[in-house]
Amino acid sequence: MSARDEILERMRRALADASAAPPVPREYRRSLDPGTDVVATLVDRLVDYKANVHYGVEAIAAALDGAARVAVPADLPAAWRLGPAEFAEDRGLTTAELDGMDAVLTGCAAAVAVSGTIMLDAGAAQGRRALTLVPDHHVVVVRRDQIWGHLAEALPRLDPAAPQTWISGRRRPATSSSSASRGCTGPGGWTW
Repeated sequence: MSARDEILERMRRALADASAAPPVPREYRRSLDPGTDVVATLVDRLVDYKANVHYGVEAIAAALDGAARVAVPADLPAAWRLGPAEFAEDRGLTTAELDGMDAVLTGCAAAVAVSGTIMLDAGAAQGRRALTLVPDHHVVVVRRDQIWGHLAEALPRLDPAAPQTWISGRRRPATSSSSASRGCTGPGGWTW
């Protein structure tokens, strides 16, 4: 008997007396209580994470205040490119070029109100993962129709075959002097 067969036989003997696994409860909460304001709930979580929250498309310029060079996905709506910054479309920017940007501006696929999670799946106006993860200051535009109460509501809106980035909670502070000199919009490092 080979070593592999011996190990498998021992496992079979050990599991022979095992009882059936108990049923797993699947009655997850799938939506917020009627009348709950999902926008207010999301904003509450984001503020708790020390993110800066701005309202309206015109607030994008305020969120990008002080950013001279902003990386954006090539398909970012022109109406979002506000302010005096130079907008560099990501058409294969290198990691060094992305690191040299003051900020990145993207959209998102969905947001979960109860957890304060912003979800990107490389879809429209989101760009590739490196674009959203390398620059220290990330401004994310979240439309009202993209906000869901619970994870179970948001998951079907994501492309399961695409690379995903979920942003939730506080981002660790930058450690390099170049990153620290550019700064983030707040202790959390994210702006929505």
